[in-house]
Amino acid sequence: MLDSASQALRELLLQEGIATDAQLNEMEDEQSRSGKSLFEVVVDFGKISENDLMRLIANSLNTEVVDLENIVIPAETIALMAPDTARTYNAVPVEFSDGILKVALHDPLNYQVHDDLRFIQGTDIIPLVALPSQVEASVEKYYPPDMSTVRDVLEALKGEEDKAAEGEDIEAASDAPIVKYVDAVISQAIKDKASDIHFEPFEKEFRIRYRVDGALYEMPPPPLALASAIISRIKILSNLDIAERRIPQDGRIQKRYAGRPVDLRVSCLPTTHGESVVLRVLDRTVVNLSLDSLGINSAVLEKLREIIHLPNGIFLVTGPTGSGKTTTLYSALNEINVIGDKLLTAEDPVEYDIEGIIQVPINDAVGMTFHRALRAFLRQDPDRILVGEIRDFETAQTAIEASLTGHFVFSTLHTNDAAGSITRLVDMGVEPFLICSSLVGILAQRLIRRVCPNCKTAYAPSDEELVRLDLDRADLGNRKFFYGRGCPVCNHTGYKGRKAITELLVINQDIIDLISANAPSSVVQAKARECGMTTVREDGLMAILNGETTVDEVLRYT
Repeated sequence: MLDSASQALRELLLQEGIATDAQLNEMEDEQSRSGKSLFEVVVDFGKISENDLMRLIANSLNTEVVDLENIVIPAETIALMAPDTARTYNAVPVEFSDGILKVALHDPLNYQVHDDLRFIQGTDIIPLVALPSQVEASVEKYYPPDMSTVRDVLEALKGEEDKAAEGEDIEAASDAPIVKYVDAVISQAIKDKASDIHFEPFEKEFRIRYRVDGALYEMPPPPLALASAIISRIKILSNLDIAERRIPQDGRIQKRYAGRPVDLRVSCLPTTHGESVVLRVLDRTVVNLSLDSLGINSAVLEKLREIIHLPNGIFLVTGPTGSGKTTTLYSALNEINVIGDKLLTAEDPVEYDIEGIIQVPINDAVGMTFHRALRAFLRQDPDRILVGEIRDFETAQTAIEASLTGHFVFSTLHTNDAAGSITRLVDMGVEPFLICSSLVGILAQRLIRRVCPNCKTAYAPSDEELVRLDLDRADLGNRKFFYGRGCPVCNHTGYKGRKAITELLVINQDIIDLISANAPSSVVQAKARECGMTTVREDGLMAILNGETTVDEVLRYT
């Protein structure tokens, strides 16, 4: 499903004869696979140059193109727009005269953004067209993400403490300072590409943290007395029962950020000092559902592609919570999502909508389990099936039945390595001969942080580091290790983005013989390595030697 800006661009390109309907369908497929904007994909396809496309968009809006790199915007013009507004809408004010504000927009064809800015700014808006990369860079330049917005709103919260202290949490939750504070925290987390936001009450403080690239970072904490009001505000947004504080509750918030929809899954948990709330941020633009973007090494990727195109069998992805299993499976599905195949998924919950795939949410409370969904799927004439997780014997048995009757089944297991998945299935009660006849491959993975490319620094590893990695200096040669010094680009963490380190166990005749003989997982692992499998740890070492990550990251996850 195209967003409004992409839909408007599509119509414009059709109207001007720049691309045909079929070509645009191909471009939209590439947009979905790569996570790029339609603007970037159209230019990549060579249908029109960047400059000509910007002029075309500007003409359609009866406006002009602006080069943000070569103009100086007065400080008083920048001050006309609040930092949170600029960051939320990816907008940069360029000129103000006669009561009209000219604004460079990341998505100038998103008319909802025009209307929102007119309302927020209280003035007429003229959208200007600029390169999307220039708009992003200008927002970072003029409105740096330094938590100032959250701190500014925190100052306004001070007057709310007395009201909260008098037990008026529900009333306080609807007051402007609380509303603004919660919005600022959520917007900041989305801007920084956080995957989760944690609101945590303790005896003497109320802590707010968010997770970026797998690591937690703390935000400026609000007064403890406002904890209940802030939690109540989140529960109002997610349509949860504000008065119920004794049992866990789950909800959902749908928010617009920079003109695009962002989904937030809300989980409330009663604790001794109040309710702990976690918001899972599901932002489609942050997750690039392409196998090429996962950072999997080329040899594994080639074998993985062979496996997912097989007509039938079971393919498992394994690893701990937060290791990127779902993203890998979504990327695999995205690659094989063609008009000639019917794809069905059972997920708990459905995290991202993928065009062309039937996605079913699991609901244990009403009896809609993975096993029951899988049984129903077999009556829906599917070609490929994704089962979010194999948790029990019944689901495993049905998945095997599906694979043996001509379907390809994707699923996940929680085990530490690929060979351990076979033992796990046997422990569930699955007969080894059934595993041999259905299982085609197991991918074990972890996610590690990449060294920030902007502040990447080489150094010679110490003897202690080499011992920890079980490496010999002679084997290392003249290779250097790398770390990130910390800079504004990576929020001074030294890391930017993540990559997968993997091991792919391909089920061949040697492995089948060991499974049939009930061999322990260590023996299966040893045989797989003989057959060419690289372990997660070895893949991590290659990532260090290639300058992609640090020693600490690999030792932390392997």
